[in-house]
Amino acid sequence: MLLADVVAASGTVAATRSRRAKIDALVALLRGLAPAEVAPAVAWLAGEPRQGRIGAGWRTVSAVDAAPAATPTLTVTGVDEALSEIAATAAGAGSGNRRRAALGALFGAATTDEQQFLRRLLTGELRQGALEGVMLEAIAKAAEAPAEVVRRAFMLSGQLPDTAVAALAGGTAALAGIGLEVGRPVRPMLASPAETLDAALAELGAVGGVSVEHKLDGARIQVHKDGSDVGVYTRSLREITGGVPELVELVRALPCRSVVLDGETLALTEDGRPRMFQDTMSSFGVGLQRPYFFDVLHVDGTDLIDEPLAARLDALQQCAPEHRIAGVLRPDPELAAATLTAALDAGHEGVMVKSLDAPYAAGRRGRSWQKVKIAHTLDLVVLGAEWGYGRRTGMLSNIHLGARDPSAGGAGESNAAGDSFVMVGKTFKGMTDELLAWQTATFPGLARETTGHVVYLRPELVVEIELDGVQRSTRYPGGVALRFARVLRYRPDKTAAEADTINTVRELLR
Repeated sequence: MLLADVVAASGTVAATRSRRAKIDALVALLRGLAPAEVAPAVAWLAGEPRQGRIGAGWRTVSAVDAAPAATPTLTVTGVDEALSEIAATAAGAGSGNRRRAALGALFGAATTDEQQFLRRLLTGELRQGALEGVMLEAIAKAAEAPAEVVRRAFMLSGQLPDTAVAALAGGTAALAGIGLEVGRPVRPMLASPAETLDAALAELGAVGGVSVEHKLDGARIQVHKDGSDVGVYTRSLREITGGVPELVELVRALPCRSVVLDGETLALTEDGRPRMFQDTMSSFGVGLQRPYFFDVLHVDGTDLIDEPLAARLDALQQCAPEHRIAGVLRPDPELAAATLTAALDAGHEGVMVKSLDAPYAAGRRGRSWQKVKIAHTLDLVVLGAEWGYGRRTGMLSNIHLGARDPSAGGAGESNAAGDSFVMVGKTFKGMTDELLAWQTATFPGLARETTGHVVYLRPELVVEIELDGVQRSTRYPGGVALRFARVLRYRPDKTAAEADTINTVRELLR
C-alpha cells in the first residue's frame, strides 16, 4: 500500500465529526493493508512512529527543505524501513549529518501532502480524530471480532499496533490469547472527574462501599517484578527502570516473588511535603523519589485484574504494606471529608473515590474511579490565536494567554491603557463550536499582526480559564506556565486592567 493511502485516510478521519465515518475510513484502510503493513500504519494513525523516538527532534525535522515529489511512490513498508534506519543511526561523529541526509531523501520522495503528514508525525503534532476508542472499534469491525475482546487485548498488550496485528491475523482466538504478562506493561486504569466529593460518594458508595485515597500530583508508575528482574514504566508505558535505581531495589525487597503494582512516585522536600510535578519528573535517578502504590494486578502467579478492588487492596496490604497510599475504606461522609482535608493540608491535589466492587478496567476512563480536586480559575487576556487544522481548519482555535504585569516596564505586550501582559500559556480546550465561530469572527478585528498561522491580538479580551495549577517555566518570560488550562467563558464585563496579575499566577506555585 502507498503512504498516500494512509495520508488520505488520516485526512478523512481528521476532517469529519462523524464517528461512523471515521470508523468506516479506518476499516477500509485496515482491510487493504498487507500483514507487514498493519503495525506501522496503525502506529502512524495513532500519532507516532512504530520506532518511537528516531533521534530527530522538532528543529531537525522542521529544517528539512526538500522539493516535494509530483506523484506518490512511497510505500508503507518503505517508509517504515526508512524510519527504522534513521532511528538506528549510530551516535558519534557524522551521525547528525547522516540523519539529516536520510530525512532529506525521505522527504524528497514524498508529495506535498505526504511531507506535511511526515513532518507532523515526526514532531508529535499529528492531532486527528483517530483516537484509541475509534481505532479499536475499527479494528474490531475490520477483523469481525467482538469489540470487548479487542479492547481487553489492547489493555493487556498495551499497544494498538500489536492489537491490530493479532486481530487481523488471527481474529478472536488470537486476541483472546493475549493475557497479563509480568514484564509487559498494561494500559493504566483512569479516573473521571467528580463534581463534588458528596456526588462521588453518592454514585459509588451505595452497594459495596468505596475507598477514599489521597490524590498525589506525582508521576504514574507501573512496576513489574519477576524474581530479581524489575521493570518500571510510566503512564505512557515508557520504560524508565534505569532512571530509578532506588525504586528497583525497594521492589526487589518486597515479600513476593512476582508482582505487578500500580501507583505513583513523588519527589519530596526535606520536611516530607510533595514537590511540584515537574520536580518529580526531573528527579528520576537522583534518589529523591518515594513510591506510593494504590493497586496490584498480579501477585505470585495469580492475576487479580478481574478481581474487585477490595480483594486487590487486601493483596496489596500483603505484598507492599509500607508503601500503600494513604486512604480510608468504607468511610462515612464525615470521614471522607476529613480525608480530603488531610490530603489538601499535606499538599496533595485532592482525593480519589473508588468503588470497592470494581475490577481493574485497564486503559479505560470509567466512573468506577473518580477524582475530586480543587480547581483554580484565572481571568487572563487573549494575546493571540492560531489557525486550527483537522476538524478546526479555518477556525481560530489555540489561544495565547497573558497575565497582567503591574511592574513598570514589564516585559510583554502592552495595550492602549499602558498595561503590560506576560504570556503564561496556551489552550484549545473547552471550546464549543459556537465559541470557535465567535473567536474566528471576532479576533481579526483585534489583530495587530499575523505571523505564519498565528494572529496576534491587541490585549483587550478577558477570558476566564480553569486550570489544575501552574509550574515553573523557562519558555515564558514570566517564569511560570499554566497546567491543563481550559476555557470556561469570556468576560465582556471585565476590562484587561482587571485581569489577574503575573504575581497572582506565581502564587499558585506554592
